Amino acid sequence: MDLQLRDKVAVVTGGSVGIGLAVARGLAAEGAHLALCARDEQRLRSVVEAIATDFGVRAIAVPADVARPDGVAALATAVAEEFGGADILVNNAGTGSEETILEAPDDRWQAYWELHVMAAVRLARALAPGMKARGGGVILHNASICATQPLGYEPIYNVTKAALVMFSKCLANELIGDGIRVNAVNPGLVMTPDWQKTAKLLTAGTDTTWEAYLQKVADDNAPIGRFAAPKEIADLFVFLCSPRASYTVGSTYYIDGGWLRTTT
Repeated sequence: MDLQLRDKVAVVTGGSVGIGLAVARGLAAEGAHLALCARDEQRLRSVVEAIATDFGVRAIAVPADVARPDGVAALATAVAEEFGGADILVNNAGTGSEETILEAPDDRWQAYWELHVMAAVRLARALAPGMKARGGGVILHNASICATQPLGYEPIYNVTKAALVMFSKCLANELIGDGIRVNAVNPGLVMTPDWQKTAKLLTAGTDTTWEAYLQKVADDNAPIGRFAAPKEIADLFVFLCSPRASYTVGSTYYIDGGWLRTTT
């Protein structure tokens, strides 16, 4: 199936690893040009070089922290200068947390709010006017099943991802008249470095390996019995970016191996 993405310009935050990298490669495979943003400059530039070589598309690296207003500004400026604007924005930058509500200080809550919510708000303000001028576009938010079905050890992650889903719905309603489709994706268990980091933290000083811990998480939660590979998640993102998904507006899509225990 031709996804009609050739020569579109896609911006992917958190694009150097995990789901973001898989989405970037999936879009490049369809002929889309890329602006990838992440904080680790060396890894980001290596990834961008590999994508350009592997798929023959234009790709730029924008090392920046989108949790900061100046990071968003740097990304928007780079996209405007290199491509004249963007057709697709994938808000993927994010990370898990580990705390209790009673012990987490205000600045920890604020840091996750800036990363998971305000980055998406600022990027919409920065890029959506250009999408409108180009005739429309797509904005996708990588949220989490935890936005609906929270994990007990990461309340800040749960809360901020839930807020991101609501922001996505509100933004969809505001922008659809401009031809910009906005949706959210709630992945379940995905084998990313972030999950591995969390597992290592939770098993430190115990008799359980982090690998065994993650397998138990899969056994306990996902009827499919395993974590997803990032590419399995990315395939859904790439389709939702496509004109083939032209009737998808303001929705949240679960891709969780059967983990979600409700019908909504």
